Amino acid sequence: MNNTKQSSKYKSGFISIIGRPNVGKSTYLNRVIGQKIAIMSDKPQTTRNKVQGVLTTNDSQFIFIDTPGIHKPKHKLGDFMMKVAQNTLKGVDLILFMVNAEEGFGRGEEFIIEKFQTVKTPIFLIINKIDKIHPDNLLTLIESYKEKYPFQEIVPISALEGNNVEHLLEVIKKYLPEGPQYYPADQVTDHPERFIVSELIREKALHLTREEIPHSLAVVIDKMERRENQDVIHVMATVIVERDSQKGIIIGKQGSMLKEIGKRARTDIENLLGSKVFLELWVKVQKDWRNKMGQLRDYGFREDEY
Repeated sequence: MNNTKQSSKYKSGFISIIGRPNVGKSTYLNRVIGQKIAIMSDKPQTTRNKVQGVLTTNDSQFIFIDTPGIHKPKHKLGDFMMKVAQNTLKGVDLILFMVNAEEGFGRGEEFIIEKFQTVKTPIFLIINKIDKIHPDNLLTLIESYKEKYPFQEIVPISALEGNNVEHLLEVIKKYLPEGPQYYPADQVTDHPERFIVSELIREKALHLTREEIPHSLAVVIDKMERRENQDVIHVMATVIVERDSQKGIIIGKQGSMLKEIGKRARTDIENLLGSKVFLELWVKVQKDWRNKMGQLRDYGFREDEY
């Protein structure tokens, strides 16, 4: 395809995925992109930074922005997450408002729809997890949302099962403007590898500790380098928690928990980097770090980037 033809026909645009915590935004993004770039957890408020996922086809480029779930902030980290989420309503070509079919319409959804009143960008309603409910209940849910806001499109999907995901891409494409290819065809995210590696480690820690460790957990990559004359990448990372008791849980009996976190994270990191990985994990207590702006900045939460 020559450049002239591409510039006249090529479509590209930025698409924000917004919604309450745990509605499946990251699951959808990973499904569309085809590999893990956003961490998934059954705990709410997992996504802290906006994650750009890039899907490139022969005639279009979709740039997705996954956002933290919109919720009432309880600390400075929560304030940061809300600013990130609300800022992504501006400067995009399309907004996907994702809801959980199982949970119906509630105050959380009403709060988000209120934010739409001053937005001129086209907004789709994406009803996720349709595999969990009866079709009759889906029709009732669609009608209740139609009464609340004039969505340009309403598309029911199952991000986990893949139902209607391809169809949603076709509908999105109709709304994208003609534009350039912003990213190389083989690039799937604009985040550096260090960020994704830290997120993969954090995901395993969240999965394995379940309810014992809430969102008072961060991961900092201290070093990431390829060892000379070896096909091995050496990764040193520190898991940050807020209390000594949490440090004990992360380390586990005779280091068993930390070892399992490292083992599972290493598999994903090797898939990401396409190389053998030597992973060293350390655990550090930083009391009340989520309320300290200096430490939030140190751990990668920078308001000036949003």
